[in-house]
Amino acid sequence: MSAALTIDVLSLFPEMVEAPLAGSILGKAREKGLVEVRCHNIRDWTKDRHRKTDDYLCGGGQGMLLKPEPIFAAVEELRRPETRVVLMTPQGRTFNQDLAGELAASGGHLIILCGHYEGVDHRVVEELVDVELSIGDYILTNGAIAAVVVIDAVARLIPGVLGDERSSVEESFSNGLLEAPAYTKPNEFRGLSVPEILLSGNHPAIERWKHERSLERTRLNRPDLWRAWVEAHPEDGAR
Repeated sequence: MSAALTIDVLSLFPEMVEAPLAGSILGKAREKGLVEVRCHNIRDWTKDRHRKTDDYLCGGGQGMLLKPEPIFAAVEELRRPETRVVLMTPQGRTFNQDLAGELAASGGHLIILCGHYEGVDHRVVEELVDVELSIGDYILTNGAIAAVVVIDAVARLIPGVLGDERSSVEESFSNGLLEAPAYTKPNEFRGLSVPEILLSGNHPAIERWKHERSLERTRLNRPDLWRAWVEAHPEDGAR
């Protein structure tokens, strides 16, 4: 039986992708065959004896740029009819839960290209890439770290990866708000108590409490999400 999702990662440092995905939930999902992640070194598609993957920028500029030849060769070898090619780059769309869902449902095969140095020759973007993604407004040493974030967020949405299928629905960003605070036993710890409402057994009241706390948390920590929510749900703006 083939995996529900196969991801081929192209990087100069494939070990940086492989190691974090070997354990925990993603490691178990890979063992069960739910998700297959194959990490490749871009250098394997070079033709010269020095295995050169980068060169100076045309027109001048600092740093080095990944050359198009090995990337084209790699993508053309790995690509299937249903493949979506993703480039990790600071110039991409900001990755979020909606995009994770799109990629999880996109057809079963992703190629994730990790940018390095000053990025990739733009002909790669023009001819091969379906979506450019950034995980935030900051710069990393290379795209392998960002690729791990995307793989984790996407793979956990595949049915069977999480133990409780509600987990990927009942969490932050699933409805546009941050999750409400959560508590576990003991009910009393160092003078701090679990809110009584959560112990009441009154589930409608508990749901109302969670929604109110979710609104409060979103307003304080993510005013951008709060504004979007209130625009769509003006009744909550009066709370």
